[in-house]
Amino acid sequence: QVQLVESGGGLVQPGGSLRLSCAASGNIFSFNRMGWYCQAPGKERELVASIIRGGSTSYADSAKGRFTISRDNTRNTVYLQMNSLKPEDTAVYYCKADWGSASYWGQGTQVTVSS
Repeated sequence: QVQLVESGGGLVQPGGSLRLSCAASGNIFSFNRMGWYCQAPGKERELVASIIRGGSTSYADSAKGRFTISRDNTRNTVYLQMNSLKPEDTAVYYCKADWGSASYWGQGTQVTVSS
């Protein structure tokens, strides 16, 4: 059973930065893909950024140029560096890991962007 634990969320002013971490119980290099999703109140969960086993990354249009997904295989951790945060980035951010045909989710971490 894969366990994912997110951390790093919090309250930040517009224009500020946060770095989210997702620590996995297994070897993240074995996952086909890992991604960060966000879900704002009343909205569906949507993909923010993902990284595949080979290292290629992809981003939602809203995240391009502001967010960076990366991983540290030695720490079994995936990160989401978020810069130039906007109030509309306020959401719960979830980490997801795809391993074969199975998918695993973390419990989420709240990000609030407000002055």
